[in-house]
Amino acid sequence: MRFKPMLRRSVVAVAALCLSGAALAQQNVTRLIVPFSAGGPIDISARVLAEGVKEHLGTVIIENKPGAGGNIGSDLVAKAKPDGKTIGVATLASHAVNPWLYSSMPYDADKDFAGVSLMVYVPNVLVMNSEHAEKLGIQSVADLIAYAKANPGKLNYGSGGNGSGGHLAGELFKKQAEVDIVHIPYNGGAPAQMALLSAEVDFTFDNLATAAPNIQNGKLKALAVTTDERSDVLPDIPTVKESGLDDFSVATWWGLVAPAGTPEAEIKKLNEAFVAAMNSDKAKERFAGLLITPTPSSPEAFDQLMQEERTRYKQIVEDAGARVD
Repeated sequence: MRFKPMLRRSVVAVAALCLSGAALAQQNVTRLIVPFSAGGPIDISARVLAEGVKEHLGTVIIENKPGAGGNIGSDLVAKAKPDGKTIGVATLASHAVNPWLYSSMPYDADKDFAGVSLMVYVPNVLVMNSEHAEKLGIQSVADLIAYAKANPGKLNYGSGGNGSGGHLAGELFKKQAEVDIVHIPYNGGAPAQMALLSAEVDFTFDNLATAAPNIQNGKLKALAVTTDERSDVLPDIPTVKESGLDDFSVATWWGLVAPAGTPEAEIKKLNEAFVAAMNSDKAKERFAGLLITPTPSSPEAFDQLMQEERTRYKQIVEDAGARVD
């Protein structure tokens, strides 16, 4: 008989637990899938915005799902229920490069997503070890091209791996400058940067946010940024276009997407919440600490950007002969 009160208490506890679980399911919770590891600029910027949209969307839970250049996390978004409760971060790699880089993709970057907003659009920067640049007499893009033409096959550039943004920027530079330079791939951006700092490689096309501290402390010499316009962060650095390659334009970007079929009203609600967060002083201050500027957009503008970049990178990947199988 003494077990009956305990049994009743257990039943009550289980019932309460079920009710709390049901209540939790009813709460306004949004999943934001980041297809890369925690700690990098993409992850940090997503967390800043997740905090900033609480007033409009409720709790936003960050889920880091790294792997396969962003494909694993992006696939989870593509296959999620299109109810506005699951969104993800789309990047240059996952939504413009990988469709041409991988022989088999788990999702269709063109059809399986609906744009919500661009988050960040930043240049890469062509950088050299400062002492090495001085030793070779290279202080500009024009100097680099002249040296490469006078010494075919002797200059090399490092990247975070075959098919990475730095690799493809280097191949575009090689083609447009008509120079013979050698690509040296590393297992990630950090090893490539270490190789540059030790002058193991001659130059790289690095992410500006990653390279800026070493540019500012004088360890790296920045020859040019890769976007059409100069960077707000380091406005004294010319663009590659200004340096003589009129058609050269490469940027790193990431933004927010929802599964295809998400109702237009939900896309609108998400867009308004995240744009407001990006335009807040708090977010701008946090992003400035990462040496990046938030660049919100309409859903339609982000969809257009992703489509244009897919079309452009198809040719760049083909020219580079880069494949991941």
